[in-house]
Amino acid sequence: MSTTQPLVLAAELAAAWSDIQAHHQDLPDLASPEALIGESSSACGTRLGFERLLHEAAHGLAAARDIRDTSRAGRYHNRRFLLLASEIGLAHPVEPHASSGFSQVTMLTETQERYAITIERLDRALGAHQLAVAGEGAHRAFRGPAARHGSSGGGVRVKAVCGCGRNVRVVPSVLAQASIVCGACQQPFRIA
Repeated sequence: MSTTQPLVLAAELAAAWSDIQAHHQDLPDLASPEALIGESSSACGTRLGFERLLHEAAHGLAAARDIRDTSRAGRYHNRRFLLLASEIGLAHPVEPHASSGFSQVTMLTETQERYAITIERLDRALGAHQLAVAGEGAHRAFRGPAARHGSSGGGVRVKAVCGCGRNVRVVPSVLAQASIVCGACQQPFRIA
């Protein structure tokens, strides 16, 4: 796969996020568009696209407003998420799913119309990215069962160990953002 392809897709994801921010002033910046490319999260949907970006934007509004919109380790989307999703322009099922709540949201027609140009741009970038990934064929690396079946927590977790030997499971991209320090020995956790 071309090394520029993920960069192009990340740039388009960031541009699409900026378009959403133009309509929702308190939506925080997207910290890492690259994380969305490889991430698979069954509760939020495994297919990357504008609808998924809107779903993540609803979570972004929840974070900005200090609203707890999920439970069960982020799998169950509650009625507070439902209100934020509606504000973003997503429709929702009448009844919650037993394990994921109101996570299965879909774009409203007026939302599709509002973001038509953005959706078209992102779809082109996603299509080019998928073609590049499909061209890898046998060169793909095995990422384990969480990558194949979807992870409810936002990525494949690895074991990280501190100075006194305690360990935690963490998504590497989270650990790369900032150190996680052990409360017992005050040493940072490092991937084993």
